[in-house]
Amino acid sequence: MTLPPLSTRWTLLRHALLYGALGGVLIVALQLIEYRYLVITHSYEIYGGIIAIIFVSLGIWLGMTLTGRPERIVVQEVEVRVPAEPVAFSADPARREAMGVTKRELEILGLMADGLSNKEIADRIFVSENTVKTHSSRLFDKLGARRRTQAIQVGKSSGLIP
Repeated sequence: MTLPPLSTRWTLLRHALLYGALGGVLIVALQLIEYRYLVITHSYEIYGGIIAIIFVSLGIWLGMTLTGRPERIVVQEVEVRVPAEPVAFSADPARREAMGVTKRELEILGLMADGLSNKEIADRIFVSENTVKTHSSRLFDKLGARRRTQAIQVGKSSGLIP
C-alpha cells in the first residue's frame, strides 16, 4: 500500500486540525449558552427544526437531480429559395384511373384537404352528409388510409390533389 503524496497528507492534516478547532469552539459556545437548559426547554422546536432542514435539503437535492439542466432552444435561420412564379398543379388522370378513384371522390378529397367537415362538404356539393360519408369510406379503402389526414397525405403524394 502506497501513501498519498506529501502535499495531500498536509492538506488532510490541516483540514482535520481546522475541524477539530471548530468543534472545540462550538463546544465552548454551547457550554456558554447553557446547552442543557436550551435542549430541555426547547427540545420540540430543535427537533422540528432539524427535521425541517433535512427535508428542505432533500427536496432541493431531489429537485436539482430530477429536473436536470434546462432545455436550450437553438434557433437557426435557413434560407429557402422560392421560385418566382408558382407552378400550376395538374392532376394525373391516369393515376386516378389506376387507383380507381371517381371524380366525385376526388372532389371530396380536395374539399377534405381544404379542411371542410362532412357537413360542410355536403352543403357545398349539394348531397346528404351520409353520401359524403359513403364516398369518404370508399375513398379511404382505395387509398389504404384509416383517417382523413392519411387520405390527404396519400392523395398529395400520389399527385391526386395539390
